Amino acid sequence: ELLQRGVPAGLVERGARFLHEPGISVVRDARIAVGAGQVHAMHDPTEGGVATGLLELARASGVGLRVQADALPIAPETERLCAAFGLDPLGAISSGALLIGCAAQDAPAVLQALQRERVTAARIGTVCPAQEGLHLLWGEQSIPLPEFAADEITRLPAA
Repeated sequence: ELLQRGVPAGLVERGARFLHEPGISVVRDARIAVGAGQVHAMHDPTEGGVATGLLELARASGVGLRVQADALPIAPETERLCAAFGLDPLGAISSGALLIGCAAQDAPAVLQALQRERVTAARIGTVCPAQEGLHLLWGEQSIPLPEFAADEITRLPAA
């Protein structure tokens, strides 16, 4: 009800279908990636969004990251819903997404394999030494990768 007051009904209906299309399981995507190249790490960012997933992945791996903000695939429905309610899509629940850390030379093969199977995929960044930190890059500007104490959807008012 809250969503329908804030955005067009068709947008809410399209968003609701995400549960089944493309779906929230990442098992198939993970299998495709592992079959296509040398995968070092994977993480399915759910609560806390992609930013939290990247932080968890980097910390568990003992590395830093440089993430290209404009390379992150964000569904138009997600962008519109987050904008309507003042939420940051990088900190919103991201069930169905899969972060894959792979050897740089294998990234093209992994991406091609996923795209061939109609999985939206993009190279979003590079690994760097942990002491260089975690950065979100907007063109030439670099900011610390945002941290979210709680998933952004928890900021929605109660219906």
